[in-house]
Amino acid sequence: MINETFVAADPKSAYEQAVDKYGTDIKIVSAKQVKYDDDELRSEVVIAVPKALFMEKSFGTQALYTGPENEEETLLDEIGELKTQLEEMHNGLLQKGRFGTVADDVKKLFMQKGIAEQWLDSILIPLIGTTVMDDAQLLVSYLLEEIDETLKVKEEDLDHSKIMMLVGPTGVGKTTTIAKLAARYAYLLDRPYKVALINLDSYKVGAIEQLAHYADIMQIEHYSIASADAFGEKIEALSSYDIILVDTAGMSPYDTQKFVKTIEFVNTKIPKKIEVALVLAATVKYEDMEDIHENFSFLNLDSVIISKFDETKHFGTLLNFMLLYDLPMSYFSTGQEVPDDLLVASKEYLLEKFIGDVHEG
Repeated sequence: MINETFVAADPKSAYEQAVDKYGTDIKIVSAKQVKYDDDELRSEVVIAVPKALFMEKSFGTQALYTGPENEEETLLDEIGELKTQLEEMHNGLLQKGRFGTVADDVKKLFMQKGIAEQWLDSILIPLIGTTVMDDAQLLVSYLLEEIDETLKVKEEDLDHSKIMMLVGPTGVGKTTTIAKLAARYAYLLDRPYKVALINLDSYKVGAIEQLAHYADIMQIEHYSIASADAFGEKIEALSSYDIILVDTAGMSPYDTQKFVKTIEFVNTKIPKKIEVALVLAATVKYEDMEDIHENFSFLNLDSVIISKFDETKHFGTLLNFMLLYDLPMSYFSTGQEVPDDLLVASKEYLLEKFIGDVHEG
């Protein structure tokens, strides 16, 4: 894949430039606002495009049939092949039992429970030759301690007014989670906070009505917004509120159009920073994990809210996501009841769930 940058006044226009050149066979790598030398803010969208398509659109169809243009390109190709061979040799050594019988068994158990081999190897390699590697119980305890130290929690801070936008794949429970947060802030803490709800989801049938229903029950202001300009104006109008919670459309990691639209909202020019929380289901599949992070991370995530704790007994893949991508957890949604089934995130709660799963192994 080849990366190319498109610049325009807003993310949508930059993306449209990319589509005009390459069609829809592209993938967003990043999208951000950059201040140029003339002090003007512009949007830069970086897209990834297949090399053959890039060569065809940039240099014509003849470019598809040319070999390496010079010795430097040939050398880079050879280095890439050598690197691949070395990685295969390294992986082969590990698979053949480099760590010893006890450590290999412990590693296999953690991998079966969803923890990535690359993370386990990064912890185990420095322990080669130590007595820890020969004691299964001690090694399990050591790995759990490393997990505990690696996990991060975003503390609940309500000392200052804030805007919190929830994003995530379709069906993870963003709207219900927003209702729980709204009830918590407005009624369940040491003082009632002034809360407003904004809905940006114009795609899902009934999404606006669902959030409006919760808002009516809790007697909380609720607004449906369709454009970035209207969003900015509404944020200004709600400047006296303590907390503004923003619901967004559920997105497949491959739904480029919705991503571009959401980026527009995130980059709206407003005085306050928007805290972006990724709502991630505890039932996340290992195969989807990398795609979810790769796409949603470009919204400059501040934390992860984990939903659907009540729908699984296996938390290894979820834990693996938190270990690999270094994101802090902020809240856990543990059921369907509003507002009861919401907890402030804690390492202990997640580790207890995972340890129970490990003990079953």
